[in-house]
Amino acid sequence: MNPRGLDALVIGAGVSGLTTAVYLAEAGMRVTIWAAEPPDRTTSYAAGAMWGSYHVEPIDRVRVWGARTLEVLRQLAIDPRTGVRLVSGIEASRKAVDPPEWGSQLDGFRMCEADELPEGFTAGWRYTAPILDMPVYLGYLRRRLEAAGGNVEVRRIDSLDEAAGLASVVVNCTGLGARDLVPDPDLTPIRGQLVVVENPGITEFFSEDTGDSPSLLHFYPQGQTVVLGGTAEPGEWSREADPDIAEAIVARCAEIEPRLRGARVIEHRVGLRPTRPYVRLEEQEFAGARMIHNYGHGGAGVSLSVGCAAEVHRKILQG
Repeated sequence: MNPRGLDALVIGAGVSGLTTAVYLAEAGMRVTIWAAEPPDRTTSYAAGAMWGSYHVEPIDRVRVWGARTLEVLRQLAIDPRTGVRLVSGIEASRKAVDPPEWGSQLDGFRMCEADELPEGFTAGWRYTAPILDMPVYLGYLRRRLEAAGGNVEVRRIDSLDEAAGLASVVVNCTGLGARDLVPDPDLTPIRGQLVVVENPGITEFFSEDTGDSPSLLHFYPQGQTVVLGGTAEPGEWSREADPDIAEAIVARCAEIEPRLRGARVIEHRVGLRPTRPYVRLEEQEFAGARMIHNYGHGGAGVSLSVGCAAEVHRKILQG
């Protein structure tokens, strides 16, 4: 037996690490998470976050992971303590575009009539999707983990070799940290900044299809608050909120929803999306044990989290 008596050591406490640890612990495995930072300091905490398919590959596997996650998030939305809610709204584009191929998976999906769209927009679609209050959701996952006998240890490591011999399986959910730990030079950050404001009465989301622009436009109601976004800045490493960017985010959102103009700012959030050409979910031999990598989800970590955790569990069962 390994000295800690662990079946699995999960490294990383973002949504991927927590979800994976929960799945393994609830399956009866003895699980601990090592994390350089607690869940409320991760990129996952800074996420918007709405289920969606966000330009990640490989598309065939992403479809499976996303569908599984969507199914579970719909179930969790029944309980407000999870931080998951089903919210209706519109995604729109200022130019003619085809509807997304994932639209058929979402409740109430339909194309918008012209009079439903904000001025200047050409096409759009309405649907209902899970929106997550990430501080609440991460707390919910941590409680589930602890109830199943697992725990989170804040422990920064300089090499994955430090995990050798401590568990039968090591699961690498370190996100952008895998760039140095693996090492994986294919990983790059895409910086995202959000503004959280007091909700002036908004009940529906809005999201613009901005293509490859670094300036995003979306707002997601979270009950008493609204999360406004955002940015997608490749190669930017700063986790400090930029006041000029924050002001521009609020201004963009207020053009669509004037009630947001002057809304009291509660919080600024910045996260670094761990992006690579393909999500890495694969196994390799590691110091006489097994290592399963589960990272590189870009801006789709929440949307793929359950499906990827379930695949990690399957790999472990298959031996």
